Amino acid sequence: MVYQSYFGLSQAPFSLTPTTALFHGLEPHFEAIQTVLSAIDMGEGIIKVTGEVGTGKTLVCRMLINHLKDKVHLVYLPNPILNGVELKQAVAHELSLASSLDSVSLVDAIHTRLLEIHQSGKTVVALIDEAQALSDEAVETLRLFGNLETEHRKLLQMVILGQPELDERLAQHSLRQFRQRITFSAKLRPLTLAETVAYIDHRIEKSGGDTAIFSLRLKKSIWKATQGIPRMINQVCHKSLLMAFMGQQKQVQTQHLFSALHDTFDVKKPKYKTPYLWGWS
Repeated sequence: MVYQSYFGLSQAPFSLTPTTALFHGLEPHFEAIQTVLSAIDMGEGIIKVTGEVGTGKTLVCRMLINHLKDKVHLVYLPNPILNGVELKQAVAHELSLASSLDSVSLVDAIHTRLLEIHQSGKTVVALIDEAQALSDEAVETLRLFGNLETEHRKLLQMVILGQPELDERLAQHSLRQFRQRITFSAKLRPLTLAETVAYIDHRIEKSGGDTAIFSLRLKKSIWKATQGIPRMINQVCHKSLLMAFMGQQKQVQTQHLFSALHDTFDVKKPKYKTPYLWGWS
């Protein structure tokens, strides 16, 4: 970022790319991660994590990958726009199997491979991101994978992450069999005011900067405008720092944040430039 050295930052604190190095274990993210890890430890079959756009699902997914990669055999499916056969092929590929087999042979080969991994003492966990985009056929394929088990444990545990539309999809009568196999659920919520302040401060501190770059008053305004959505907070903070840099100011001023907010979609817009009389759209 052009302003990094100006503000003494070692990295971009508010990049839109989810960065695990800047992860701060705030309550909504920590609870979701702990729910998933506990459910996996207990051998539960399907675990669901939902949250609005920008609340941190992808970051939670990456934190889970980092935590689990040395402990379980991970099957990561970041692209859920697949039909049933393509989903089987993707799982086969992640299990180092030939994906050129026919559909029935693929399931048999996957079952055999899952048994081998289980007998070696490892758990297989599938992480499926953006799961609201799964077709009904793909959901049914996942349900059938969920039937693969020993007498005591599921051979394939699944963590499905998605937007609230996922809950709407799963409420359909036709998907009730899959829905009933979801044993644990977690929901990511927007950050509170205190969490938003802690989130901004943590990212600046971890990047080697001074948290006073943003005054507490402006941090409160950022929370009000973004409704506590982390992705929106990142956008607004990044643009505010850019505005301050362009004005050669070492601290973000009211006019910088005002301009940043009016340049950002999906945030509440202040009506006036006077700090204590902003009003909101």
